Amino acid sequence: MPIALLVIVAAAYLLGSIPTGYLLVRLFRKQDIRTVGSGNIGATNVLRSGGMGLGAATFLLDMLKGSAAVYLGGLLGVLLAPSAPLRNMQALAALCAVLGHVFPVWLRFRGGKGVATGFGVFLVAAPLAALAALAVFGLVLLLTRYVSLASIVGAASFPVFAWFTVQGDRSAFFLAVQIAVALLIIAKHTPNIKRLLHGKESRLGAKPAA
Repeated sequence: MPIALLVIVAAAYLLGSIPTGYLLVRLFRKQDIRTVGSGNIGATNVLRSGGMGLGAATFLLDMLKGSAAVYLGGLLGVLLAPSAPLRNMQALAALCAVLGHVFPVWLRFRGGKGVATGFGVFLVAAPLAALAALAVFGLVLLLTRYVSLASIVGAASFPVFAWFTVQGDRSAFFLAVQIAVALLIIAKHTPNIKRLLHGKESRLGAKPAA
């Protein structure tokens, strides 16, 4: 069992740590996204700094790597620890994938905020809750045009939706991971929260705040 857990942790972290936004901007614009805009490697900064196409590609790939990590974690759990609860193995992979995105070893542990990757892992672990949280994200973004606020509210809503929509076995670890990922995403938005409180946060389509 310990070896199986280590394999899942390593595989999910490394998959999640692929810095897709950084790589796409390097490849197509010959720039270091960390020196542009807010300096974040996530889809929002890529969108603002590199164009709609690269921003959409970054979101999609970040989401897919999160989903792939959870699928892989479940598969490895079945193969290496068949007696372990599948959802726990998936939850472990989900947490490690998001940690990999937020703290990628390749970029000195300075990554994105985990929104797209978090949505990707949630989409596999609790699809109905993920879609409901996405709807909340879309509604808040539509009403306010603050991507950060939409991300925060969407992340906060996910554990609530998961509580009501996930059926079957829901271990304490499975629930704790959902809450931990949501809190991590919110914590990574601390600078945005401060700017929101001071009325200095940039709206979608506007020039980023300094």
